[in-house]
Amino acid sequence: MPNDTTVETGEAPITGTVVERVAEGVDPEPSAIADALLALNAELLGRHAAFERTADYVTVDGTRAYRIGRDEWAALIDDFDFDAPMAAAVRLAHTEQARLLFTTAVGADDRFGPDQAGVVVGIDTAEQF
Repeated sequence: MPNDTTVETGEAPITGTVVERVAEGVDPEPSAIADALLALNAELLGRHAAFERTADYVTVDGTRAYRIGRDEWAALIDDFDFDAPMAAAVRLAHTEQARLLFTTAVGADDRFGPDQAGVVVGIDTAEQF
């Protein structure tokens, strides 16, 4: 029987649809990925200004997506106690959501290289900094 509900991502700026797509190819369950995204979101709010100064970004419907290097992503995720499958799921979810936002933005280059990852942060919070 198909599941008609989408996983709830709370205040994390990643849609439940993206989380479910990512979960199809990784070990963690969608709800566990959503919990990890919420934990990471709190940390991203404190790093927003640094991303804005150093990364290519777009803003779509109150959400900002950044394109950062995989090394920068690895440094960010190292601050958390995620196991390898969860760290990969969180990176994939952020990168997929960022790609969708870059695709939606007019005139933005939506191509991500193999050495790049996405980071997505709500702009309302970002503008407070």
